[in-house]
Amino acid sequence: MKKVTLVLQDGTEFHGESFGYEQNVAGEVVFNTAMTGYPESLTDPSYAGQIMVLTYPLVGNYGVPPFSFGADGLPTFMESDRIYATALIVADYSTHYSHWNAHESLADWLRREHVPGVTGIDTRQLTKVLREHGVMMGRIVIEGAASAEQSADAQDYGAVNWVERVSCKDIIRYNEGAGRRVVLVDCGVKSNIIRCLVSRGVEVVRVPWDYDYTGMSFDGLFLANGPGDPDMCVDAVEVLRRQMSLSRKPICGICMGNQLLGKAGGATIYKLKYGHRSHNQPVREVGTNRCYVTSQNHGYAVDAATLGSEWRELFVNMNDGSNEGIRHQTNPWFSSQFHPEACSGPVDTEFMFDRFIESL
Repeated sequence: MKKVTLVLQDGTEFHGESFGYEQNVAGEVVFNTAMTGYPESLTDPSYAGQIMVLTYPLVGNYGVPPFSFGADGLPTFMESDRIYATALIVADYSTHYSHWNAHESLADWLRREHVPGVTGIDTRQLTKVLREHGVMMGRIVIEGAASAEQSADAQDYGAVNWVERVSCKDIIRYNEGAGRRVVLVDCGVKSNIIRCLVSRGVEVVRVPWDYDYTGMSFDGLFLANGPGDPDMCVDAVEVLRRQMSLSRKPICGICMGNQLLGKAGGATIYKLKYGHRSHNQPVREVGTNRCYVTSQNHGYAVDAATLGSEWRELFVNMNDGSNEGIRHQTNPWFSSQFHPEACSGPVDTEFMFDRFIESL
């Protein structure tokens, strides 16, 4: 395997070996503390533009499931149509895999999708650097490899509208004619969000991130997850505010959807030092003693102190006190920063979909 150097923005270097596609790339270096779920994480569009570091030491031992699609057009085992992460870094890649549903190795999948993979790096020390400094840009340099064609803005993750890059370009319908209709604003939606809605008997109309849906006929609005800085999504917030001024129809948001709803409610957004990317974030529902284990993937948060007077926090992170969801005091508008569809991850909070469906 060819030698690889990870060069961080502050000049720190880590050395390892290549086990994926051999191409030099750049991206924002972030860490994920989940112990399983690399197929779901790699295909999560929220990782677009990022180099994913897995803190769990042994990766690849259960291979990769087949990239098959169901009759509804959704991937059977993945969260989108391809890998969205820029690259993957692990401590110890397992060259042999064993699982009843494995179709190929992680290395073969990365090569097929032209995504670099790096092993042999001390991911614990790398994570300590990122926790101390905060997430930062980094470059993967592989011995003898050419660089990917990347624009100058690849050197500044926050300068790119990643939502625009990953959102669908046309309207897509699921479970058509099912009865109640939900418009889903695609900021980089995970497939399991659509599965969770369809399984509850509604028609889902998936629209591009900046689409003006205010004139459409629907029963509820769903704001999906997505990558990057929500402050780049001005058009989406303007349409949302217009919808909120026209109707009291139910609105639910997840992750980026929480941040867009927060902005529409007057709040400001700030960047977390190193984000929340894991399967074990403890979240408390405000006004109760109920605490949930949640799956998360985000680098920005709503500043709850800046919310308008008609809004309240719905959930709070028990580790750092950051906002994990908001609700309107009189209208059926609410959201979560965490992922209640949790694929992969704990399913403790899937009741959020039930609350939304009940409000239609």
